[in-house]
Amino acid sequence: MIKISNLSKVFNGETVLNNLSLEIQDKEVVAIIGSSGAGKSTFLRSIDYLVEPDSGEVQIDDFKIEFSSISKEQILQLRRLTAMVFQQFNLFERRTALQNVMEGLTEVKKFSKEEAEKIARAELTKVGLAERMDYYPKFLSGGQKQRVGIARALAMKPKLLLLDEPTSALDPELVGEVQESIIQAAKQGQTMLLVSHEMDFVYEVADTVHFLDKGKIVESGNPKDIFNQPKTERLKQFLSNNKRFGA
Repeated sequence: MIKISNLSKVFNGETVLNNLSLEIQDKEVVAIIGSSGAGKSTFLRSIDYLVEPDSGEVQIDDFKIEFSSISKEQILQLRRLTAMVFQQFNLFERRTALQNVMEGLTEVKKFSKEEAEKIARAELTKVGLAERMDYYPKFLSGGQKQRVGIARALAMKPKLLLLDEPTSALDPELVGEVQESIIQAAKQGQTMLLVSHEMDFVYEVADTVHFLDKGKIVESGNPKDIFNQPKTERLKQFLSNNKRFGA
């Protein structure tokens, strides 16, 4: 189980995260929704210390850290237990798809080149890129690049996969292929924390949804309740412009 407690962050005097707490069960897909500026990406990036929280705790099974006194060794261990899929792919342009996926396995997990290649080939095949392993990023579509990013993250066998708006940089016709890769990972039991503005996709893939507003979780529940029976006026307002769920 993963437990995030009292996570807080202030930027330039403005409270971006206000004592956020939530729990994620093993193999659960948890989604964070909310307006731009609500603190969604900051929350996600704080969990693996890409953004430095001011305070709070994260516990992943028996590993527990307090952000106010975190050590370099703890940061490294935290990042071994998590993996991030970014909006903008963040691939190495001078490495092939296969080499991009192998990088973390050889550099972070210290796997042999042969073992890393075997794992990387398996993960790229899972996301439908068996025929694109030797391609450099400039020869891949946006959807293919993002699927390399997903394969790279999954190859690390993280306890928690963090997905920060994984389809926001894609043309509409490429969104589906990336979403399908995420759905397949969920079916295989990967624990995930997803930030997304794609409400239909959240409804389909998530087990639990948290609505974030001004750095606080305003409402939580399963997708059917959140989208079809919102309780708070703020959530009703947020959903009002959505063609499927809006009033």
